[in-house]
Amino acid sequence: MNETTSQQSTAEHFGSAIFTYTRAQALEDGVLIDVTEEAKPAGFVLPVALTATVWADCVAWSEADSLEQCHQDESARLWDVLFMAAINIKSRAGSASSLVYAIDRVKRGDDTSEATAVQLKLVIGPGDDSEPVVTIMQPGED
Repeated sequence: MNETTSQQSTAEHFGSAIFTYTRAQALEDGVLIDVTEEAKPAGFVLPVALTATVWADCVAWSEADSLEQCHQDESARLWDVLFMAAINIKSRAGSASSLVYAIDRVKRGDDTSEATAVQLKLVIGPGDDSEPVVTIMQPGED
């Protein structure tokens, strides 16, 4: 069954969609941040995106943050998110489409330079054209 047939069958059973929000729209709006190129050295072969919430909590780091808190590098923080995701994928056998993993990160705006653990969720799901894509989010996001 092709995508058009599937959409027609769904519409027959449930009616037409009231609203759709595509991955492309989420990327354009900044709800998702495309990190596909940065993820390739970690071993990812699928498109990879982070939610804006994960970016803000685990990746974003400015020069001002380094001056006020401790020296960090945004690209290194991104690498930690991606590398730990890749390690966790490789260490788990099976074909699960999601996994929860932890990284240690220094929280922006804290009075400390101590890293604390944060849980992230990686989901492999269909993109806008039913192709497999990876999204890294916080456990409460979907």
